Amino acid sequence: MEKITMEKMVNLCKQYGFIYQGSEIYDGLANTWDYGPLGSRLKNNIKDAWRKRFVQDNKNSYELDAAILMNPEVWVASGHVSSFSDPLIDCKECKSRYRADKLIEEFSEGKETGDGWDNEKLKKYIRENNIPCPKCGKTNFTSIRQFNLLFETHMGVTEDTKNKVYLRGETAQGIFVNFMNVQRSMRAKVPFGIAQIGKAFRNEITPGNFIFRTREFEQMEYEFFCKPGTDLEWFKYFEEYCMRFLKDLGIKEENLRLRKHKPEELVFYSKGTTDIEYNYPNGFGELWGIADRTDYDLTVHSNHSGKDLKYLDPETNEKYTPYVIEPSVGCDRLLLAVLCDSYEEETLEDGSTREVMHFLPSIAPYKVAVLPLMKKYHQEKAEEIYNMLSKEFMTSYDETGNIGKRYRRQDVIGTPYCVTIDEETLNNNTVTVRDRDTMEQVTIKVDELVDYIKEKVRF
Repeated sequence: MEKITMEKMVNLCKQYGFIYQGSEIYDGLANTWDYGPLGSRLKNNIKDAWRKRFVQDNKNSYELDAAILMNPEVWVASGHVSSFSDPLIDCKECKSRYRADKLIEEFSEGKETGDGWDNEKLKKYIRENNIPCPKCGKTNFTSIRQFNLLFETHMGVTEDTKNKVYLRGETAQGIFVNFMNVQRSMRAKVPFGIAQIGKAFRNEITPGNFIFRTREFEQMEYEFFCKPGTDLEWFKYFEEYCMRFLKDLGIKEENLRLRKHKPEELVFYSKGTTDIEYNYPNGFGELWGIADRTDYDLTVHSNHSGKDLKYLDPETNEKYTPYVIEPSVGCDRLLLAVLCDSYEEETLEDGSTREVMHFLPSIAPYKVAVLPLMKKYHQEKAEEIYNMLSKEFMTSYDETGNIGKRYRRQDVIGTPYCVTIDEETLNNNTVTVRDRDTMEQVTIKVDELVDYIKEKVRF
């Protein structure tokens, strides 16, 4: 089957209530998106799956929900104020604006990324390879300049520099500044992890590709604090752990690949960085980043704040600054990967086609749909069964159109099971349960229905 195009995915998401253009009735706001009834549910289910795997399943993991607005000194210490920037380049002919490193990555089809290159090296590569402007085809670019990605705002009643704060550019800093709070209050012993799901904001130069790159996005970040000298072992562990999670989420292995950063691409404090890339409609792109950040983050915050962030090992009495392994994934990018990977336009035996979203049942927006075969005769019993199921699962109810069309509507939004109420339900207290993927049907007693569905949708 051919890959779905990004244009078709955008239209499908709008049509079925996954994702809408932000502020659409006012002609939108560039690259902002609103999650609809199905999209918001799918997103929450993905977050819950991540939370289960990274927090619930690990006895040495804790979740945090830090404030979006932080003391601006946090961002000074972390280096975001001085160096959280992208290399900006403009086409002199058509005035289009680009990230220089992304121009190189797209031109070289991913063979070179430009990660970690200074302005001079980026400029030299663009010039020597005669990289054209993607819009007009000319090769007349401005010099490269750095553009800070932090969004600035102000606290208080006057807009002066004393009250300037930033919308957080990542969620990780809220974890680092709370490292000692979590360690002490939870009596946590190294190694342990702190997880956080939350919004982050970056004033991207060239946002685009639907929800792949936006200025407002949601991150699922996990900072794993370990003893120096054990970090590379844990780094390898999380490479495998994250990849396994994606496969368990239902993403096809052939659409995933690991890209290890070259030594010249690494930031000065990192001992290793690996990206898990997904084959999106526009090609492979970063989905998940896993980095060995050494003791950099806790050290810079300790030095800048004057607070001791060293860990005292209760067994050895050794005091040290833990190293950090950071597996960080964008929730929006993961959701987009799930949408693209799940979609299929399937040709059936009779030659007809159906659109279907093969979501893993545990993350599907609706787990089950209740369908009365004939509204006139079966509505009352169908509503009774809906009320029973909706106490346990997100449940859809549809009584409009013939049963075949209703099956198709549930297929395309990814509902894994449809429960049909008919005369057998009234006479024998049984229902027909249809499987989305196989389209096979089984007969189940009503009093066994909840347990049957519950077993099927467990993650």
